[in-house]
Amino acid sequence: MLNVKAVRPERVTVLASVFLLVAFNLTLWQHLFSITDVNGKGLLLRGAFAVMVFCAFNIFLTLFAFKRVLKPVLIALFMISAGVTYFMSQYGVLIDSGMFRNFAETNATEVRDLLSLKFGAYLLILGVLPSIVIYRLPVNYRRWPRELVSKALVTVVCAGVIGGVALMNYQGLSSLFRNHHELRLMVVPSNYIGASIGYLGEQVKSAQRPFVSIGQDATLASDWQDHKRKSLTVLVVGESARAENFGILGYHRDTTPELKKERGLLTFTDVHSCGTETAVSVPCMFSNMGRKDYDASAAKNEEGMLDVLKRAGLDVVWRDNQSGCKGTCDRVTLQDVSNLKDPVLCSNNECRDEILLQGLQSFIDNLSKDTVLVLHQMGSHGPEYFKRYPKEFEKFTPVCESNALNNCTRESIVNGYDNTLLYTDHVLASLIDILRTNQNKVDTAMVYLSDHGESLGEYNLFLHGTPYMLAPDQQKHVPMIAWFSDSYQQSFAVNTHCLQQERDTPLSQDNLFHSMLGLLKVNTRVYNPALDMFAGCRGIYTDGVLANE
Repeated sequence: MLNVKAVRPERVTVLASVFLLVAFNLTLWQHLFSITDVNGKGLLLRGAFAVMVFCAFNIFLTLFAFKRVLKPVLIALFMISAGVTYFMSQYGVLIDSGMFRNFAETNATEVRDLLSLKFGAYLLILGVLPSIVIYRLPVNYRRWPRELVSKALVTVVCAGVIGGVALMNYQGLSSLFRNHHELRLMVVPSNYIGASIGYLGEQVKSAQRPFVSIGQDATLASDWQDHKRKSLTVLVVGESARAENFGILGYHRDTTPELKKERGLLTFTDVHSCGTETAVSVPCMFSNMGRKDYDASAAKNEEGMLDVLKRAGLDVVWRDNQSGCKGTCDRVTLQDVSNLKDPVLCSNNECRDEILLQGLQSFIDNLSKDTVLVLHQMGSHGPEYFKRYPKEFEKFTPVCESNALNNCTRESIVNGYDNTLLYTDHVLASLIDILRTNQNKVDTAMVYLSDHGESLGEYNLFLHGTPYMLAPDQQKHVPMIAWFSDSYQQSFAVNTHCLQQERDTPLSQDNLFHSMLGLLKVNTRVYNPALDMFAGCRGIYTDGVLANE
């Protein structure tokens, strides 16, 4: 035991509240100082905010200030807060239920990429050492009746202070909270406590929902009977690719040299994602809910686009080189290639994206049904961008070779990220070349759409997952491209000249569900032609010439 006199639990909660406020909230205070004036009013506002947060912490800890409860709670808070503080300071992330969902649904490879000696130092200094002090600190508890009275008194006093400070600074505080919603997502530990409660509530809500089938009336249109051969439609789900850095979309660097040479490539310049993290964007883009109506708990218990395509009679295969399909492929064929032992393409329990193309020619040669093949890339997943591509694609140097991005220059971070896009360019161009080679025997097509974008230091943000309302465009503006073989254009009446003229039309992942149903001529009541990006450019062939319907 520490050679100190035993202290009352009220003193422990006060000291712990101060420690939480000071040690784990540097990011919060830096942001608060940047958005408040350096004058008397600004200083008063900062002080009022600090007092209110301190009192809120003290009320919360007082609720747990009982024997055999307080110390475990504080130790857990210190350890978790140390990790959260590291990620917030390192990558500028904000903690909400979506970010908590990312953490809960990540895999071992992604977790490993985030670990570092600096992370260990945060855990040791802010987590382990204070926990040892708390564990060894003698606490003198009263008898139950007096303890309850003491806690009630502390709670009343703190609540009164919060109310008084709020009333005295009502105008400034109300304006601060109204205009800066991000503040509540930056207060450690209340941000991750609230996020975890929200996520767990979502899971409970999801478990209580009945499973919903959609598109039960789905059938293939009658003119499918006129198709003379099988078709293969490949949908590539990109990872963390942002439109701003795509060469063929206007980026000043040529990050897409191979795609630029592909004949018949279609590019779409104004496409936005449904979310800023894979756990939202992927299930959302395959559902028919749309971003505004998307509900994660409902999506877990409802069929999506792939189910409707399968029900209509198409063969559907999901080939994954990532952390899974987030429930979207649960009822179709899944091929997980992320942990194969290929000596060239795989190492350190991770495979590069060319593994998605391995065996594709044999797959085409043995095609027995009209098929939709989804390829889920590792793409540009950070923070260790340098691991996402072979060394021969390291065109832009120097490259940040650390997951501690805030210790690297922005130039080196962008260089590493742009190299990942060079590799994605190669993978997509290679895929198109394979599909083009087989177009004489199979109708082939490819659509590529990234799940979300990425921040590379803009606004002191890195990676992705910022709440959608607060996220910068770099995390939401995503690349989308398409390629259709000549025979596919004829069989499915796709007017690519028309589509390219519409390349600047605002689109989003809300369009994917209905566009794929429309493209593949699936008749169902859940199809909405108004959201079908191909609808206005669908035509019919007459004497070998395609005309709009």
